Amino acid sequence: MTNHVPGTGQARAAGDDLWDETEVGVGEFAATVISGLGGTAERPTGGRFAGLFGSARTDGTVWLRAAIARLGRLEVVSCLVPPAPPGGQAAYRGLTPDVPGAAWYERELADMFGLVPEGHQRVDPLVLPRDAQTPPPRPGSAGPRAEIVPDESALPAHVTGEGVFTLPYGPVRSGVFESVQYLIETPGEDIPHVRARVYHKHRGTERRFEGMTPADGVLLAERVEGVASVAHALAFCQALEAVASGPGGGERAMVPEGALLVRALHAELERIANHLDSVLRHTEAAGQAVANARLGWHKERVMRLRSQLCGHRFGRGVVVPGGVSGPPALAPSAALDELMGLDADVVSDTRHLMATSSFVDRLRGTGVITPEVAARRGALGPVGRASGLEEDLRTYRPYAAYGLIEVPEHRYRGSGDALARQLVRLEEVRGSFQICRSALESLAGRPANGPWAVAVAPADGTAWGWAEAPQGELLYMVETEGGRLRRVKPRSASFHNLSLFPEAFGGDIFTDFAFIEASFGLSIAGVAG
Repeated sequence: MTNHVPGTGQARAAGDDLWDETEVGVGEFAATVISGLGGTAERPTGGRFAGLFGSARTDGTVWLRAAIARLGRLEVVSCLVPPAPPGGQAAYRGLTPDVPGAAWYERELADMFGLVPEGHQRVDPLVLPRDAQTPPPRPGSAGPRAEIVPDESALPAHVTGEGVFTLPYGPVRSGVFESVQYLIETPGEDIPHVRARVYHKHRGTERRFEGMTPADGVLLAERVEGVASVAHALAFCQALEAVASGPGGGERAMVPEGALLVRALHAELERIANHLDSVLRHTEAAGQAVANARLGWHKERVMRLRSQLCGHRFGRGVVVPGGVSGPPALAPSAALDELMGLDADVVSDTRHLMATSSFVDRLRGTGVITPEVAARRGALGPVGRASGLEEDLRTYRPYAAYGLIEVPEHRYRGSGDALARQLVRLEEVRGSFQICRSALESLAGRPANGPWAVAVAPADGTAWGWAEAPQGELLYMVETEGGRLRRVKPRSASFHNLSLFPEAFGGDIFTDFAFIEASFGLSIAGVAG
């Protein structure tokens, strides 16, 4: 077992590492992961499946890593999948038959690496449907980048019966939406099954990371999922800081406390903007014109405040390896005044909105994700917290200043419907305002000359970083070699949660679609990569 310590900037006792990696043989991989999820005598509490990651090598092998989340730490199980035999395909025992949440991950691995998960019942193309002549891109292999010709042939139907047909919804729709096509299998109004084709948004970001310097890598990380730019920069930089503090990396990169506060401030403003956007889409679907206009203005005020603080509406350029690029450009006292006015206005307008019975009735009982499904699939972020799951990385695996600032407690809900997801977001908005106030008050007495960052020594290795993005847990696997990025794999909560989307349509009809989609609050860019 190899242990590594992420550079969160918070002092931790020896042996209190936040993640570790265990290498096993490919034949033991699935059994080891399944055992880790179910718990053992040494660890009686089972873990949550957090993702499946691949990294190709020039010799045709692929490192396969499964992440298991536990309270306070991340455990990684890895194996080396041998190259494909002549005329065959590289294969491993699939996790999906025992771990339903792995289904989309194994489909993505098939698209990107050509790996066959033995036992997986249906490996349909997901992020990159290739024609028969196009080889997989194999991120991490540093090979030539071939032109990808997508195979857009129709997928086989899941639902059969009299009058059942498939309705392609998207990828171009009215309104400002990302490119995604939903294939709705329906006999008319009811929706027995929904599939998503996200590849229209695929941009090849994983291959674009290869060979970049860490500084340039931050610029790309901020653009993987634009609405969560700060969260991506945070997770990516924390992984780089972890590489520098690992074996051969010298001393731990101790991020200055002031920089940790700035990181948390921008992360929480990003959370407020995203959660307000989800509520905005609900009001648009319900025809609540006044609420839509009011909340749209409040979201714009948040974006303008972010711009005043750092010069960019999406908080880009703030987070850098080892800290932040500098102090807030707006005085903390002025930012606090704007923040307090925003907080009061949002609370007032959302209170009026949630007192509108015609609006609430559209959300209550719509798009239910039961606690059992949420637990089995490991639902993340507000989607999970609306179905009774309590995990929030800000307290489960603290990072940035979340070990210094108190994170308000959540009132977890168990109904799992669109209403519960909105209530969770509104509560988190109030908590985020509180965290922002605490961060600004702490920054008020600090000198403008910092320090705001420390040097991160170049080192070779593999490390993990994470953040609680507005959509939920965001993970980054980062490999460096020779001072440059060898392999970077972001895993957004949107990718993890969109696989649950078909589970939300039991008893719902087509007119509920807009409410269910808005309540998930996902980013398709984060899914497609």
